[in-house]
Formats: sequence, C-alpha cells, structure tokens
Amino acid sequence: MKKKLIILSLLLSGTFVFNSCSKKVTRVAANSQIDISGRWNDTDSRLAAEELTDEILLGHWLPNFVQKEGKKPVLIVGLVRNKTHEHIEAETFVKDIEKALIRRQRAKIVSGGKMREELRAERAEQQTNASVSTMKKFGLELGADYMLQGNINSIVDAHSREKVVYYQVDLELTNIETNEKVWIGDKKIKKFIKN
Repeated sequence: MKKKLIILSLLLSGTFVFNSCSKKVTRVAANSQIDISGRWNDTDSRLAAEELTDEILLGHWLPNFVQKEGKKPVLIVGLVRNKTHEHIEAETFVKDIEKALIRRQRAKIVSGGKMREELRAERAEQQTNASVSTMKKFGLELGADYMLQGNINSIVDAHSREKVVYYQVDLELTNIETNEKVWIGDKKIKKFIKN
C-alpha cells in the first residue's frame, strides 16, 4: 500500500511539473515584428529586402537601360554571403529580394543556382519523355543582364549585461556583359540588447 502511495505521489508531482513547464503557443500575423533574442530575424530580412529593392529600382541604371534597350532588364539574384557572427539563412533574404522585385514589375527575374539546374534537368527529361508538341526547347532561356550579389556583416559590442549588435547588408548590381557595377547599396540595422 505504501508503495502505491509513493508511485501515485510521484505521478501526480510529475504531472504538476510537466504542466508547469509546458509551452504556450500563440499564432501571430506573419508580418508582425517580434524580437526575442536580438539576433537577425524575419523582420530584419523583410525590411532590408524592401528598402534595398526600392533603392535598386530608383537607381539611374534602370532608366538608362530602358532608354537604351527599350525593354525591362533581366536580373538574377546571386549569392548573398553571411559573414555575421551568427547563423543567418541568407536564402530567405534572397527570396525576400526576389519577391519585392517581382512585385514591383520593373525588371524580370530569372532563376539561378540549384533551381536553374533543376529546371534544366527537367527540360532535358522532356526531350525524351514528353510529346513533341509539349516539350520545352533548349536555348530559349532569358539571359540575365545584371546580377545582384552581396554580404551580410555584423559587429558586436558587449559589456556586462548589455550588448549592441550592428548589421550591415551590402548589395551590388553588376552588368554581366561588361562587369560594370551599376548600383551599390546598403541597409544598416542596430539593436541594443539588455539582459
């Protein structure tokens, strides 16, 4: 009997501890600004992408290209390297840039990297496995006029229980044919964290 009481007591106390340590999850709007850790987050990525896209599309290179060529330029977003002190998934930032560029409809965006390789592999498969009337041909891709590349850097200054984290996103737009840099921009984010 004493053994059963001890087991019952342990189960009840375990249930109490488990319930007191459980998480509470609340759904929030995807674009709401929540900064828990002070590290780079989705809000930083989205705001930096939107501001830099605005700057890119306000640059003199765009009307110069349209006037000379009579059409929208074709852009490819290349590598954006994470050179910060923390793990940042740069691909989410690249996608934010691509979405912002496509939304504004002032330039055409083409796939690059692994996505382009996957598209080319599918096109190759279609050459032998799709009907002649539906297969997509090689050699008809839009060639990019410009490539957007960049880096995300950070500087950390900390003392005692206070810390300042400074992020700088640097992007460059380069003419692929001439290698001329036609636009350079940056976005700076500074966070003060007190523990």
